[in-house]
Amino acid sequence: MPAAGIPRRSARRSRTDRVTPLWHPSPNFGARRDGLRPSLIVLHYTAMKGARAALERLCDPAAEVSAHYLIGADGTVWQMVREADRAWHAGAGSWRGCDDINSRSIGIELDNLGTHPFSEPQISALEALLAGIMIRWGIGPAGVIGHSDMAPGRKCDPGPRFDWSRLARQGLALAHHPQAGGVAEAQGFRALARRAGYPEADDGDLLSAVRHRLRPWGRGPLSPADMEALAGFVAAQEAAGGAMRGT
Repeated sequence: MPAAGIPRRSARRSRTDRVTPLWHPSPNFGARRDGLRPSLIVLHYTAMKGARAALERLCDPAAEVSAHYLIGADGTVWQMVREADRAWHAGAGSWRGCDDINSRSIGIELDNLGTHPFSEPQISALEALLAGIMIRWGIGPAGVIGHSDMAPGRKCDPGPRFDWSRLARQGLALAHHPQAGGVAEAQGFRALARRAGYPEADDGDLLSAVRHRLRPWGRGPLSPADMEALAGFVAAQEAAGGAMRGT
């Protein structure tokens, strides 16, 4: 039996069979440290002018960055690093109290500047790729996060134009529903964010990161709606047992 929330192999086979990545190896990788294996999938946007430019950078030894996968706007999927290896995509940050996210994750770059919607072919390819990775490594929906989740203030990708709710409806990201979140004040918000898995950050950066994930339409100072969305996310995380199960 698969772990709770992980896509069943039979239910996802037709979707995952549609993914045939083009192998384009990057020299920028290493071994996962301390015997760690992937328990997270981190989503990024490239913020570059086209997939080819991103592919060149991710495979340039001088750049010292990489990811396991890159998905073009037309749905083309390139693989640059084996899933068993440690790609250099996450950098500094943490999630649910754990650091060295590179050793704990598989990184997926999406060809997007962060200022426009993600294309249908691209998101369809992402869904198929995610389903396969989640099956192979036993990663549940709680293990699919954005770069901004683990590095508030330093990173904002995949950004407010990314449709997390679409992934959640398919069991490919954590579904959540607003709950009573208490008074909208900074200390309570920080405490809720820590319970959800967010690292320490300035209040403004933390609010931006939470809104990117849960309320991309949110504006202005911390509001009761932010607290309610975050409380729902905490409840969903805790019901799922956390993103780091099995590490």
